[in-house]
Amino acid sequence: MHVKTEGIVLKEYRFKETSKILTLFTRKYGKVHALARGAYRPKSKLLANTQPFSYNDYQLYKGRNFFYINQADIIDSFYNIRENIYKMMYGSYLLELVELSLLEEEENERIFLLLIKGLKVLSTINGNFYKFITSYELKFISFLGYKPEIENCTICGRKKISHFKFSIDKGGLVCPNCFVKDPYSISMDESMRRAMNILLYTPLDKLDSLKIPKDIMFKLHDLLVKYILNKTDRKQFNSLKILESINFSGGD
Repeated sequence: MHVKTEGIVLKEYRFKETSKILTLFTRKYGKVHALARGAYRPKSKLLANTQPFSYNDYQLYKGRNFFYINQADIIDSFYNIRENIYKMMYGSYLLELVELSLLEEEENERIFLLLIKGLKVLSTINGNFYKFITSYELKFISFLGYKPEIENCTICGRKKISHFKFSIDKGGLVCPNCFVKDPYSISMDESMRRAMNILLYTPLDKLDSLKIPKDIMFKLHDLLVKYILNKTDRKQFNSLKILESINFSGGD
């Protein structure tokens, strides 16, 4: 079966001497594996189309075990991301989120468009990475089906609560009456809740106007990483570990 779809390279693996097996996130078919024959040859027409971050129009043939790339036309290489170590690692985190969170051939156009938007914005910004990544994380986990409840108690439904914690397990605010039902809830205050709400609904390319203290951004990012790991049943994100090793805060 021959198909055509847009796709982004999430990961590449060498296959035999000159070929690659790619993990692609495609608009029509979700996450798939595709063989790019001869992609490691210096004069290969697929050289630029098979690198991580590369966004292409693909013509694929679906075989028994995976897809085969017949042709690829580049839409955006996101080359600017590769020129800065912090951009590259944050970008790798965006790719890793998709790679570890979605099932094979599970179409999700909202996350596909979010990833494209995220890479485009990341390629243009200089600094304020925490604000960008926290806003992205909120949108990503919401589009995945786990939008945080930040208005009412997620356990009893109590409204207009002024004192609360955030439950990683339940996915939202917990009022004082329900603290005992989730003793592992994380401390959270009104400034964090308000910032979370703003970051969730502000477009990624409109974040420059937001003034949010760095300490709040650090706390929110840490909370959201724990929340995403919990909902995707993962222990860690390798790209974030590498960022920590090269002085995580130094890029903001």
